[in-house]
Amino acid sequence: MKKERGFLSQKSRNMSCSEDLEYLQTLIQYQNGFLISKVMFAACELGVFDLLSKSEETLSAKAIAEELDTSLQGMERLLDACVGLKLLNIEVQKGEAFYGNTEISHLCLTKSSPKSQYHNLMYYSKTIYPCWHYLTDAVREGKNQSERAFGVSSNEIFEALYRSEEEMIKFMSGLNAIWSICGKDVIAAFDLTPFTMIYDLGGGAGALAQECLSLYPNCTVTIFDLPKVVETAKKHFVSSEGSRINFHEGDFFKDSIPEADLYILARILHDWTDEKCVQLLTKVQRACKTGGGVLLVETLLNEDKSGPLESQLYSLNMLVQTEGKERTSTEYSTLLSAAGFKEINIKKTGKLYDAILGRKC
Repeated sequence: MKKERGFLSQKSRNMSCSEDLEYLQTLIQYQNGFLISKVMFAACELGVFDLLSKSEETLSAKAIAEELDTSLQGMERLLDACVGLKLLNIEVQKGEAFYGNTEISHLCLTKSSPKSQYHNLMYYSKTIYPCWHYLTDAVREGKNQSERAFGVSSNEIFEALYRSEEEMIKFMSGLNAIWSICGKDVIAAFDLTPFTMIYDLGGGAGALAQECLSLYPNCTVTIFDLPKVVETAKKHFVSSEGSRINFHEGDFFKDSIPEADLYILARILHDWTDEKCVQLLTKVQRACKTGGGVLLVETLLNEDKSGPLESQLYSLNMLVQTEGKERTSTEYSTLLSAAGFKEINIKKTGKLYDAILGRKC
């Protein structure tokens, strides 16, 4: 199916999960994006989609407002806006409107769905949007806006994301939600069968590691992340019983990196300057077994940086949140070459994220 790039293109009932996620991203990012995404954030936070999912029948605005303890007039307007966004269905019975979830809201916006993007949307609402409020300042100053948005030093970029256990869980859940839909595309971009010992650097809650184990059952995957991230992952995301995911606590900039066949850096390098990227990749290259490699997962800009729009917007997001940026294929290849990796191959998946594999000869 050819993906239409126009805003709010007609939603096909047979869209794949990854296309559903792209549709949600489109709602967040395009014209009137602030108003549209705020509608989704409010409906999710109030529990509209969860309530309708649990109900065995459509509900009136009055019933929804009473159940969720909101004003009737406010809820009516919110529900109607969700209908306009094709997130709710509406039917009129005897002059009264009744509402129900559409397929996309049932799949992506209810907490109970395996493909739920609820936590990802809450991360946008509570963390990304406060930083984007200061986009003008970020452009003027050329640095992230953590201090203005959260009172956290701009030099400690992950302190804003991990400013409380609740925020950490929200961030990790959001990443898990993305990888549950897009993870297979990037892990399957190259044949990783030869790599039996894999380290997922900054692997967080383990969704991408799990995708790797599902596709390559003979490998072992160890998540290397900060101690408090590992603690949260074990407590809330990865069951200690029957899990084939291992953990290694540390800071990959400060601590040694163990030897492995393959290192996965998924949405890691875009957080950092070129200098820090080369520093990290050089450490990885030295630790890597001969014949091994590194798999980068990023959203790639066109060589002339004319698009895609999603990557351009993500790059602005890196400006307001981190010290990094989105890059072109050539720019990532240059970083890998500077760190000593050879045989660099790039696979564009046609989805949200692409894959780059560098080998150590």
